[in-house]
Amino acid sequence: MNRRSNSKVLNVIGVIAGALLASIGLELFLIPHGIIVGGITGLSALFALTTEMKLGLFLFLLNLPLLLIQRKNIDASFAIFTIFGLLIFSLGTIFLHPYPALTSNPLPAALFGGLSLGLGIGLALRFGGALDTAEKVAETFCSKKGLSPEGIMLLLNCSILIAAGFHFGFDQAVYSVTAYILAYESVKLPLRGFRFTLSVSIKSHECARIQEALAVYLNRNVAILESPDSQSGYLGVMECKCHRWEASRLVAVIKNCDPDSEISFDV
Repeated sequence: MNRRSNSKVLNVIGVIAGALLASIGLELFLIPHGIIVGGITGLSALFALTTEMKLGLFLFLLNLPLLLIQRKNIDASFAIFTIFGLLIFSLGTIFLHPYPALTSNPLPAALFGGLSLGLGIGLALRFGGALDTAEKVAETFCSKKGLSPEGIMLLLNCSILIAAGFHFGFDQAVYSVTAYILAYESVKLPLRGFRFTLSVSIKSHECARIQEALAVYLNRNVAILESPDSQSGYLGVMECKCHRWEASRLVAVIKNCDPDSEISFDV
């Protein structure tokens, strides 16, 4: 087999693994506890729980028309892998539906279900397919209308979570939000790779202040590669390491010391 064939096989395996992992997250954790996430996946779960029809049918029938709507804006390879992934995803949930939940406690179900679902969707995306077409449609629609796809997705997901809260109660809404946040963050891991440590490059006029603040608030050692020169206006250059999940806090500490600083992450 040549390199191109090997790549296609790897893509197929990756999409299958993602679809099965997402199926496990839904049917063995989230759905048995009435926990809803966002996107077309969450909408399908809401319909399945309120109509008692198979989740797999909604997953396929709701995503397929959206994929057809944007067929002119996506390449053939992505469309094929997406249809294939949706088929495996749907069949996986149908196959797993008769089996009992792996935990009777809704909190672990929300945590493990959100993690499994997010990783599965992220794996499928990394290998050339999609298990939820909502974001792709939002991007296509917003590019024509000049709107924000993030705003459209936020509105859709909030509507789904609010509807789930009214239908299943406040406690379930809390678990649903927990699962949604974890799924949303977990999608990024396969796309960026499973590295949890980031290299950070900082350019600033306040290197000493930033170095001291990061040591105090985040216990991070910062190496100053080039000191700033106030007379010439040259920025100082620093480097450090940080955990992926503390990146936003690190940015806040740096910007508090120097709002004009330049920060870049090597992911």
